[in-house]
Amino acid sequence: MAGIGFSLNRLFQKKGMLNLCRAYAYAGAVAIGPMVMGVLLLLGISFVSQVAGMPQNEREIMNCMLTYSLLVSLFVTSFFNMILTRYISDMLYEGKQERVMPSFYGALAVMLPLCVLGYGTVLLFSGVPWVYRIVSMWFALTMIVVWTQMNYLSALKDYKAIALGFAASMMTGFLLALLLAMCRRGTVLSLMFCVILAYGIMSVWYYVLMLGYFPHGEGSPFTFLQWFDRCRALALTGVFVNLGLYGHLVIMYFGPLHRKIMGLFYAAPSYDIPSLTAFFSILITTISFVTSVEVRFYPEYRQYYSLFNDGGAIGDIDAAEDRMVEVLSRELTYCGYRQIVSTILFVVFGGFIMDILPLGMMDLGKGIFRTLCVGYGLYAIANAMMLVLLYFEDYRGSVLATGAFALVANAVTVWQAVFGDTAYYGLGFMAGAIVYFLIVLARMEWSTRRLPYLLLGRQAAYAPAAAGVFTRIEGVFTRIDRRAAGTIGMRRNRGQKGGN
Repeated sequence: MAGIGFSLNRLFQKKGMLNLCRAYAYAGAVAIGPMVMGVLLLLGISFVSQVAGMPQNEREIMNCMLTYSLLVSLFVTSFFNMILTRYISDMLYEGKQERVMPSFYGALAVMLPLCVLGYGTVLLFSGVPWVYRIVSMWFALTMIVVWTQMNYLSALKDYKAIALGFAASMMTGFLLALLLAMCRRGTVLSLMFCVILAYGIMSVWYYVLMLGYFPHGEGSPFTFLQWFDRCRALALTGVFVNLGLYGHLVIMYFGPLHRKIMGLFYAAPSYDIPSLTAFFSILITTISFVTSVEVRFYPEYRQYYSLFNDGGAIGDIDAAEDRMVEVLSRELTYCGYRQIVSTILFVVFGGFIMDILPLGMMDLGKGIFRTLCVGYGLYAIANAMMLVLLYFEDYRGSVLATGAFALVANAVTVWQAVFGDTAYYGLGFMAGAIVYFLIVLARMEWSTRRLPYLLLGRQAAYAPAAAGVFTRIEGVFTRIDRRAAGTIGMRRNRGQKGGN
């Protein structure tokens, strides 16, 4: 969320409860607004499908198409998100803004074909009608574009335009779906088109914003691939986080709670609904982390780092380090307290709310919900500390913690799906979150005792000595791109000569 700190600081410096609420609302809109509004859109589409009188089996296949496509898009982009973020940050720091937009085109040129190849193979043998396969792929590709754009939007300062774009696109999709339902035109394909249209409008809106901030660019669009060799641990960290966070859901699609919807499309509503509901319990920690890092921790971090760059005195560096660690410890403690309170409230009152809402959740679902609330709470605190490790360049620690999280969460969930009692479902994810929390806590203690080494000495010690496999791949892609550009240029010249 680089860049939001300046606006938040101005709001938090103003006195009064109203200004404090505005500051937290602003942080929440930027940090979790897209996620919340996206979930609300999907819930709204589900509601519209009921209003339209769609049969139960059609509503279920639509939900599967949405869920599968979302998970595929998240998985594909998880390999690239952190690498792209680091590349963008490095280019902006070096004053090479013209190198940013080409990386966007290059990333999509790699990810979209990968999605078509991988997800297309699954859809080919999915056993659903061809038109459903095409729409599912269309939605997955659209979401890859949107998730990729999110890496670039944090550098923009026009947060109102970003929020307005999201709200306008989501509302357009929902209102169109509602209109179709009222006209008795609500079908699987028409409602899927409404969702794709909403995210398509959003991607165009965000692309216009990106073009207004970044120059059109120059240089190879595949240069960012070299950062896979330089910061390979970042790519693994992104993949492991997503595997741990979503892997248990996919496993449950093929466990005892699963339901075969059509072909290879499965669902587990008894697990999906509690998981989605429990996930909302970590929103307060997300907002708290953004405000804590950007408003309180990052200024101290920047001051500490600048003393190294500007040749500060040893005494000043030590004093800045002590202040930074003290602020970090205090803010992470506050985040933990807030998450504990949020988890307790969800566990205590969640059951009553579920009885009121038409979620159809039985006692089994309520038990899973409570277990996952604890698991998500631990995950939220651990993930906040892991992100701080990235600030300190402790990439090895982040890989170790997230890798253990993914391994334990999925391994225990598989064991439960095969041998376990359904009453204890959700313990697999909670076990992974516990391991994640313990490892990252120990690593945080280790890192804060070795900050000068991590921030300065270790970067030089672990710099790549020679070109790696991704650098060689980048060279191949760059040559292909140049040949294609040269061929197009020659054809244009011939066309101009022929016209003359």
